[in-house]
Amino acid sequence: MSLGTGINTVDLVAAICFILALMGLSSPRWARLGTLVGALGMVLAVSFTFATPGLSRFGLMIGAMAVGVVIGVPAARLVKMTAMPQMVAAFNGVGGGAAALVALSEFLHAPAGSFATYQVIEALLGVIVGAVSFAGSVVAFAKLQELMTGRPITYPGQQAANGIVALAILGLSVATCVTPHTALLAIVGAVALLLGVAIVLPIGGADVPVLISLLNSFTGLAVAASGFVLHSVLLVVAGTLVGASGTILTRMMSQAMGRSLPNILFSAFGSVVEATGGGGGEARSVRSASAEDIGVLLAYSRKVAIVPGYGLAVAQAQHVARELVDLLESRGVEVLYAIHPVAGRMPGHMNVLLAEANVPYEQLKEMDEANPEFSTTDVVLVIGANDVVNPAAKNSPGSPIYGMPILDVDEATHVIFMKRSMRPGFAGIDNELLYNPKTTLLFGDAKDSLTALVGAVKRS
Repeated sequence: MSLGTGINTVDLVAAICFILALMGLSSPRWARLGTLVGALGMVLAVSFTFATPGLSRFGLMIGAMAVGVVIGVPAARLVKMTAMPQMVAAFNGVGGGAAALVALSEFLHAPAGSFATYQVIEALLGVIVGAVSFAGSVVAFAKLQELMTGRPITYPGQQAANGIVALAILGLSVATCVTPHTALLAIVGAVALLLGVAIVLPIGGADVPVLISLLNSFTGLAVAASGFVLHSVLLVVAGTLVGASGTILTRMMSQAMGRSLPNILFSAFGSVVEATGGGGGEARSVRSASAEDIGVLLAYSRKVAIVPGYGLAVAQAQHVARELVDLLESRGVEVLYAIHPVAGRMPGHMNVLLAEANVPYEQLKEMDEANPEFSTTDVVLVIGANDVVNPAAKNSPGSPIYGMPILDVDEATHVIFMKRSMRPGFAGIDNELLYNPKTTLLFGDAKDSLTALVGAVKRS
């Protein structure tokens, strides 16, 4: 077997590993195995890349990989679950920036006039899409990390300004095709960076998870374009897989939020709406109770539903929640977890969090499966969730979340809402469920409150 045939065979095996990894990631049960299979494919791909004929400067490549390992491994191991979306945005941005630099580098080192028009177009796509993904991911990271406001940043004539930037990229791209020159391609990349920032600024914090998924698909497309530039079938396959899966995920998230993607990108959906929750700005009373009283209610219930949210992740209370569920089940109570597709800050956030506490997959009910259960549920325990149970999504046409499918927890007999304060959720709007006669609030840190509930159930 020749060296070229061997490399092609390894590339095929690596591509199959990537496909199997995506299949595994579609299920919480197989997600860990899928990740390992994907990592194996990447190790094979990187290892055999060093056998590519004509390759040189091994020292620089190994040094760059070492720097990446030193940065990446601690970042991945030390990141908190609440900061996982920020890490995804950062890694995604790095991938898009790398794809843009690869396309630019190949264009820079190619002999003058050696690029055909279609090759120039490939390089342009790699630079434009990669730069947009990089710049957009940086702004998304800043919004999630609260380094800047999570509110939509808008100004008069914004869409027109964005259109001018897009037309400038188009004009410069045509000029680059007519007269291929590295300087022109670099200018295209710089303007694309500006477009990436301009696209993300008017998107509110509640929509940033959808945005990150979209930018992830952009990075995949940029990698695929770089694969064409480098004549690497494996990069084309890997980039296409990321682009396609990211696009599907973006569509699913948009549907879960009841919004079309153009609406999310261009209507500043997610802006903070000042709401007092009461007519004329008058204060409204809510009903609260002690952990002891709620513990008795839980202990003598027939069926209980747990709705986890970002507050559960912030408090790192998943293990105590599992302890409470085990205790209730030992008393003969039926318990399920109701998971909204966009609960937390990214898809699967709650699933991964609960998996850390070894919650059985059979207890996790997705929204469509959980909603029919609420009418026969005695108590719903909402732990740190807000927007995903807000009735305004169904009842208030003027609300920015109107039309978003939610968990219908108000159909249960009792709703226990665990919150640190009366502050609104990520979308920045008041929650009418808090004032529902069925609702009882338990104020405090989620972990402390759950610990108190465990003690109360034991004493009941």
